[in-house]
Amino acid sequence: MEKTIISEGKTTNEAIENGLKKLNVSKNCVDIKVLENEDKRSFFSILTPRVVKVEMTLKEEKVGHNKPKREIELSQVEQEKAKENLEKFLKKFVLKLPEGTTYKIESTENYIKVNIMNENLGYLIGYRGETLYALQNILSAIASKKIENRVRVILDIEGYKAKREKTLEDLAEKVAKTVIRTRKPIKLEPMQAYERKIIHSKLQQNAKVETISVGEEPYRRIIVSLKNNK
Repeated sequence: MEKTIISEGKTTNEAIENGLKKLNVSKNCVDIKVLENEDKRSFFSILTPRVVKVEMTLKEEKVGHNKPKREIELSQVEQEKAKENLEKFLKKFVLKLPEGTTYKIESTENYIKVNIMNENLGYLIGYRGETLYALQNILSAIASKKIENRVRVILDIEGYKAKREKTLEDLAEKVAKTVIRTRKPIKLEPMQAYERKIIHSKLQQNAKVETISVGEEPYRRIIVSLKNNK
């Protein structure tokens, strides 16, 4: 799939709809330029089929160029309160988990890190980490009780995130090689923002390919393609 395509139709709307179907994205994910308008028809063209052409370009997800969002800094008092909130919840929570489950809470000025350990917690991770991220959001809400700032909690379960990061980095390299060999772009399956960032970062320094994200959450995905100058 290309980042820029020319789409045709009997009307402008039809040309746009055809293009959106081809790109498999919604209208707000593309920039649209009408190349030939259905109103601009000469006397000699009335017997020919009406064709409207539009140029559609996928909007890029900028990576590494925007200023990073300023992270909330937690005071020492807020860190202790957040840890206390989490401790109270996790102490009861692990009793419902397989025997031998343990947890560790660490705090920094910007976030609280929670690690839950037990090799039998696959169901708490879920498909591609969906359950883990849902639980992470819950823990953030719990940690933020009676604290003015929302506390960011980073949850990991039995080292899942480190393993997933390695898997995604390997995938990025494999896809890049395929794109370079076939000279055709590859669209990856939908990923969470955290996972897309790993792919973008891994290929950012690659001189031959580039990455963009298209679509809307939770179906936003990455396209890896050859750079224009290659």
